[in-house]
Amino acid sequence: MSDTKASVTVYSATWCAFCHAAKEYFDKIGVKYTDHDIEQDPKYAEECVQKSGQMGIPVIDINGTIIVGFDRPKIDAALAAK
Repeated sequence: MSDTKASVTVYSATWCAFCHAAKEYFDKIGVKYTDHDIEQDPKYAEECVQKSGQMGIPVIDINGTIIVGFDRPKIDAALAAK
């Protein structure tokens, strides 16, 4: 999966275990991502809620597909759909 050219953004916070798990998974499979810390910048928190319609994190945006939480099957499917 490391050959993917997907545009991946992770909205996360330092205290969020599932956020860390999602980013570690992307690192493990060789997918580059942009990390937006919602606590460091309020505009990222607003973006996160606008995209997902809820307050939970992580919110993962893969080429416009929004995934709430660390859901490996959905992540893998979104990456495969590139």
